[in-house]
Amino acid sequence: MAHQPASSHPLVDDYDDNAEAHVPLSAYFAVFAALMGGTGLTVWAAFQDFGMWNTPVALAIAIVKASLVILIFMHVKYGSKLVMVMVGSAFFWLFHMLVGTIADYLSRGYLGTPGS
Repeated sequence: MAHQPASSHPLVDDYDDNAEAHVPLSAYFAVFAALMGGTGLTVWAAFQDFGMWNTPVALAIAIVKASLVILIFMHVKYGSKLVMVMVGSAFFWLFHMLVGTIADYLSRGYLGTPGS
């Protein structure tokens, strides 16, 4: 049986070792400007009193900034489907670990203190 090239395999048809996404330089500058604007927004928000919304506002700004870095600077936006699945699975497990930690923290008061 003759050896078939890797490109004939149905799972790797769209994979090419030498192919790279060519991100325009303007995209990097636009993301940089957005990150600097987000940093300014973070500093401004730190001096505002949003009451119970302080943490959610700060986290929303941080999530937008992190998404820009992940999508553009880490080339996930231009990556293969496998890269996107791996990034998605990382966020899936992060979400579950955070939910488990928060559930543990919030449920500690239900048992009372030892010896009471």
